[in-house]
This record gives sequence, C-alpha cells and structure tokens, in this order.
Amino acid sequence: MSIGSVLDLLRPDFPDITISKIRFLESEGLIRPERTPSGYRRFSVSDYDRLRFVLTAQRDQYLPLKVIKEQLEAIDSGAATLGVREARARAHSHHGSAEAAHGLSGSADADAGPGRAGPRRLGIVPGEITSEELRVDVGVRLTRADLLAKADIDDRFLDDLLRAGLIVPGVGGFFEADAVTLAHAAKAMAEFGLEARHLRAFKLAADREAALIAQIAAPIAKSRDADARARAEETVRELAALSLNLHAALVKAAVRTALGG
Repeated sequence: MSIGSVLDLLRPDFPDITISKIRFLESEGLIRPERTPSGYRRFSVSDYDRLRFVLTAQRDQYLPLKVIKEQLEAIDSGAATLGVREARARAHSHHGSAEAAHGLSGSADADAGPGRAGPRRLGIVPGEITSEELRVDVGVRLTRADLLAKADIDDRFLDDLLRAGLIVPGVGGFFEADAVTLAHAAKAMAEFGLEARHLRAFKLAADREAALIAQIAAPIAKSRDADARARAEETVRELAALSLNLHAALVKAAVRTALGG
C-alpha cells in the first residue's frame, strides 16, 4: 500500500492523522515500511497493523512513544503479540494524559526521554519549522482591538503594517491568528530600525515562494481523489515548512559572508 492508501484506511478512526505524522513515526523507528527503487514507501499489512497499534496506544492509553516503542520491541522479539500488548497497554495508563498532550500534535519532549531528541523536524539544522506548525486555526477571528491587544502594538504601527500590505484583513475586516505573530515580529524588527516599509521585501519574497508552492499543489487539489484537498493542503504545509527552513539557512549563510565569516 502507498502512504496515501494507509492514510485513507486510518482516517475514519484517527481523523487527525497526516502524512507528516506517519513519517515522524517512521523517523522514530516505530514503523519500517519498505522503499521502492524510486524511493516511495510501500506499506504491508503488518506495517499497517503496527501503525494502528501505535495510534491506538496513544489515543486510548495515553502512552508516550518511549513506552510504545518498548512494547513493539517486545513484539518484534516474539515476547508478545500485537493483541496481547494492546491489552496490556491499558495497565500503563497511569503515565497520564499530561504526557499524551506532548504526542504527535505538539512537543514530544515528554516522549523523548533523557538523552533522546524530540520529533524529527524538516530541514537540516535544529529549531526549524515543521509542517504541523503551519496548520491554520480557521476558527480564530480577531477584531482590530483584539489584534492591537494581543500583539501589544498601537494603532499607528498597525496602520503602517496595513499600508505596507504586511497584514491584510479578511472577510468582514477580521484578522487571522497569524497576524499577531507577524505584528510581533515586525515590532521586534522595528527596534533595530526596520520600519514597515522596509519589510516589503520580505512580503514580496513570501508571495513568490507561495506562488511556486501553489503551482505544485494545484494539480493535487484538482485530482478526483476524495481526499485531494486534504492532501494538497498537507503538501502546501510541508513545502512551506521546507521553504522557511531553506530561506533561514540562505539568509544565515549570506549574512555570514557579508560579515566576512
């Protein structure tokens, strides 16, 4: 099975599952799908059962990945089976939901344990953006007053951002949650003498990158697959995360060169 087919089978029971989560579990050694000569993942029935076991243990028993991996190692050694281990997993629920809150959808520090790295992040250096962090909270709508308060900026500064096109209100004049992050960043950069008009270069670069990503995702969204839109959005998030990491690395390299480093 392809990763898309596995996703389709899992979504009825695990609606929050994404390709990124599956890849993360693979990077953590919890699943080991084969690769085709061209590099695509191929999942067997055993891989699917194993993935379902991991997701069930997280959802129903609130187990951290470290414990789930130990259970899978016992299964691999022949000391237990999926069914037996799944039943025994209920006995470990004392680990608590607090640890589960750090599962795939957030920080995995609790799962990582001493000496272990957190979830694999896209890119090549620590601290990059992941595709999960680019999910849009469509339920958030901020008024102008909300934005001013949350971003701790004044009317004049917000007007400057609006005139520069850095922040654009949506339908009804409301703002998305990302406007707060953008305003915070712009305010911090203003402390270095960079005014809103100076930040137009960042906006133009972002628009070009967005257009390139949209060209790649558009054919996916237009396919006849029932999950086409969801897969297109997942592709956009992953490419956007990669582009941010690439942009950061390029800027760092260019600044280093400019400073003679």
